[in-house]
Amino acid sequence: MTKIKLYDTELKPERAILVGIILPGTTDIQQREYLDELAFLVTTAGGITERYFTQRMQKPERATFVGTGKLEEIQTFVKAEEIDLVVFDDELSPMQLRNIEAELKVKVIDRSNLILDIFASRAQSAQAKAQVELAQLQYMLPRLTRMWTHLERQKGGIGMRGPGESQIETDRRIIKDKIVLLKEKLKLIDRQNETQRKNRKDLVRVSLVGYTNVGKSTIMNMLSKSEVFAENKLFATLDTTVRKVVFENVPFLLSDTVGFIRKLPHNLIESFKSTLDEVREADILLHVVDISHPNFEDQINTVNETLKEMGAIDKTMITVFNKIDAYKPTEITEDWNVDNEVEATMSLDDFKNSWMAKHNSPAIFISALNKENAEDLRNRIYEEVKLVNQKIYPFNNFLYDKFPVDEN
Repeated sequence: MTKIKLYDTELKPERAILVGIILPGTTDIQQREYLDELAFLVTTAGGITERYFTQRMQKPERATFVGTGKLEEIQTFVKAEEIDLVVFDDELSPMQLRNIEAELKVKVIDRSNLILDIFASRAQSAQAKAQVELAQLQYMLPRLTRMWTHLERQKGGIGMRGPGESQIETDRRIIKDKIVLLKEKLKLIDRQNETQRKNRKDLVRVSLVGYTNVGKSTIMNMLSKSEVFAENKLFATLDTTVRKVVFENVPFLLSDTVGFIRKLPHNLIESFKSTLDEVREADILLHVVDISHPNFEDQINTVNETLKEMGAIDKTMITVFNKIDAYKPTEITEDWNVDNEVEATMSLDDFKNSWMAKHNSPAIFISALNKENAEDLRNRIYEEVKLVNQKIYPFNNFLYDKFPVDEN
């Protein structure tokens, strides 16, 4: 088995099983895709997924989330295979966590806890660290009693990074005080960021948005000729990166923000408010979509719902279908229904003329990795930035005409 070396200490990756329920309106294929994404999260956190467990239900069981029979089946597998971790695809209540752990005798976390753990390992700046710690403490507060007994038995590993591991003896009052301090710290950082944004107010602002791992950072590097960290993992970057870019004689600011994901914990959205202000205050949004992902339509909906929640859905938007080099028409199988057949076999050329592309117009199809159609994207951004300049920055527009900006 592969070993992970961390601070000169060799640790075996935790072996996990994933648990999800199939609710009315959700197909087996969709649930499989959801668990595949959860498995990618586990991999990003440093674990190994051994098996999926699913159960079709009208609604989650109040006490144990899944039914008694399914819980016994999971317990048998956990004991026989010496599983380290059980991850549920939905957020569990404190009571459900307590009851499930009492039955399985193993560490249990939910999707929210897993995402928070990944954020904790990825945070680099003081702002990102404070935002993640605040979200973790808010998640921990109602689960405090459970966390004590949990941490006494299992220390470290996935789901246990951050404030929980170092504050086993902490009580509710101390956590509340810490939350207050972190909120004040973030308010101060937010004021500093707001001052920086005001200093840049004379430039059009373009912001990259999209699902996590769709290639936003790669596009950032391509457009700005910078070296923003990009990796084939979920949430590779948390901090907002802003670069000044000049196309022809028109300068603008391009920002790369944290990726969205299905069931993003509400505490994270609240904690990352100041980071996401780059999206709220942007003039133009580049909605990046991984066209090679089998579930990209759901990802588009997730991003749009998040933007709507943030109050940023009505901005000028360019849809960028990325990774066309990896796009492959899906073969029809017995799982596909009649409504899916046309779309399943659609070639890339057909897709460009489909209702999906037209619905997300203007749409650009690129491969940021291979820089394919990069010039088309640059031209589209240039035209949109010029329009914004003409509408809201007439004085700047006059200056650009009279005194062209030197791109070198």
